[in-house]
Amino acid sequence: MSDRMIPPRSLLFVPGGRPEMLAKVARSRPDAVVVDLEDAVAPDAKDGAREAALAALGAARPGAGTVLLRVNPPGTPWHDADLDAAAKACAAGALDGVVLPKYERAPQLDALRAALPAGARVVVGLESALGVADARTLLAERPEAAYFGAEDYIADLGGRRTAAGTEVLYARSRVVLAAHLSGVAALDQAVVAVRDAEAFRVDAEQGRDLGYRGKICLHPIQVELAHAVFTPRAAEVKHARAVLRAAEQGVGVVDGQMVDAVHVSLARGVLARAVEEGPCE
Repeated sequence: MSDRMIPPRSLLFVPGGRPEMLAKVARSRPDAVVVDLEDAVAPDAKDGAREAALAALGAARPGAGTVLLRVNPPGTPWHDADLDAAAKACAAGALDGVVLPKYERAPQLDALRAALPAGARVVVGLESALGVADARTLLAERPEAAYFGAEDYIADLGGRRTAAGTEVLYARSRVVLAAHLSGVAALDQAVVAVRDAEAFRVDAEQGRDLGYRGKICLHPIQVELAHAVFTPRAAEVKHARAVLRAAEQGVGVVDGQMVDAVHVSLARGVLARAVEEGPCE
């Protein structure tokens, strides 16, 4: 387990009931892989999926920088058994941590941390009306990362998902704002049209513009797209360096635009991400 979890550009979910898919993860090279025991597994298959997934993880780690297990939410019949299995897998080095879905109350995160070995990573999902409404308080508990779950959120409200996404823009913005204020990496919503590359690219660009650091991926083909969007491009890095050089002289002009303190801050953010990931051509 590494000392630091670099914010993942891609969080690839693999169904817990399909452990044979873990061997294929390395082909797409996601920053993080999540073995999902929650939404991806039917209620009557939970116990079998847990056993199969943990056996596969114990035999060989998937080819990703970070390996996580999404447990079932607190209050469900499977949560305690999921958490116990995850704690053992973390202690054995088969897992780096846990994804806690439908995070709504700070004691849920406290209990999760108490059950896990020291150093285990925790990513939380803000995907209900209550979770989004209390996002700042919940993220003040400082999990390693948080994702916004648009599908569950709009289902909780009784709304309807649209291609434009205006129905979740407020919640999407609230989560990334709360994450920023707490110093928590924010991971953007999923795109369920898994073979529509253009829809994913557009949605990822919107998330990046809002301030998200990475994105949920439901299919391996989405991983490369996420990396292209959330890795600073060579042109962005070049521009950022030019901004910092101009700022050394006080107020300057770069590409015809005035440079001031806010542009310097943006440029430093680009260069910080480029150091972590390396610029994307």
